[in-house]
Amino acid sequence: MSPLHHYENFLIHNSSTIATIESSLRSITWFLPGRFKDAELASEALSATLNLLSLYHDTIIARRLKQCSKFKPIIPPTLNSRYTRAWGDKDSLYKWAARLLETLRFLELLMEMGLRRKFGQKGRWRGVITLEVIKAVLRLLLLKITRRPLVTPPLPERELDPANLPSLDIESSASAPTTQPTETPVSGPSTPEHLKNNHISLDAPNPLLSEKPTGRSSPIENYLLPKALSPTSVKPPTTLLRPFGTPLDWISEVLYVLRPLIYVVALSRDDKTSRPLVISLALDFASRYLRRSPPASATLERAEYAHRDRDLLWYFFRGQIWETYTRPKFVGFADKTASTPLLGLLSAFVKDWVPLIDDYYYCKLCCIYPVQSYSD
Repeated sequence: MSPLHHYENFLIHNSSTIATIESSLRSITWFLPGRFKDAELASEALSATLNLLSLYHDTIIARRLKQCSKFKPIIPPTLNSRYTRAWGDKDSLYKWAARLLETLRFLELLMEMGLRRKFGQKGRWRGVITLEVIKAVLRLLLLKITRRPLVTPPLPERELDPANLPSLDIESSASAPTTQPTETPVSGPSTPEHLKNNHISLDAPNPLLSEKPTGRSSPIENYLLPKALSPTSVKPPTTLLRPFGTPLDWISEVLYVLRPLIYVVALSRDDKTSRPLVISLALDFASRYLRRSPPASATLERAEYAHRDRDLLWYFFRGQIWETYTRPKFVGFADKTASTPLLGLLSAFVKDWVPLIDDYYYCKLCCIYPVQSYSD
């Protein structure tokens, strides 16, 4: 048995412990910056390693779950997970492009820190532009494969908490507590002989047992309604997003893909004025104006566009808006609360992170795209 197979078995049988360790270490990385020399580099290196390990662990767990044919999760997968998993199963190029895109996202800030220390500001900007070119090519490749709007994230999110997983051995998976019974339901008892000549339907409501109607829904209705089938529940996963139908749809999505690259190129040439920020905002609003209006039934597409609209708020952490408005607010809050109990901890946290947002382009994105876990 190879060492890799031994490691996979160890992961499967100790998934709860490993998940706890990952969560604890990831929490520590938020408080390392500013604690010692090059603490931010050590923090980001640890964070990137944990993210890559989580991606690998989720791939192993998902592969084992696929081998358990009787395994059925009680909680249905999200629309994003259904869509991205279906495309990953349908096209291997999509799966590897999405994995590479997420790997770059995990490593981009660490690479920027290393380039800045090794080659200075010019080398740092060349590296950032190179990363954005690669990411734009990968996103355009995903766009060409699906011919549909891109979704965030492009890989399935983790649907099962490893801390709650039972042993995932194939032989014992059928008895796992997170599975649903697969036996066919037993039909109800037949009508007794002495009631077969009864002319009153047994299915008619009994006035003595029926509840009086009330103006509010019952707890049973509140529990069952979210589980009712909707059109998206029965659609093939790859059709949860409609393909592009007009050239304007393509132009809108291409603008959305190329916007980060254009912004970085402009920022590398002129980071003292608001010109790069204005260009980026103009591209974002042009993409938003040209994109199609999804119908009410297009749940996944509406959720993706809502996510993009919320991301516009993070312009408060970019360019001149950050320098002239947001940063002074944060620094002022940190100075006022430095000697206040409990709030002083938050003040120290803010003071440790403000210089990183000043110095690194990808640090501005660390809050835009929170760390998530994915599966195969």
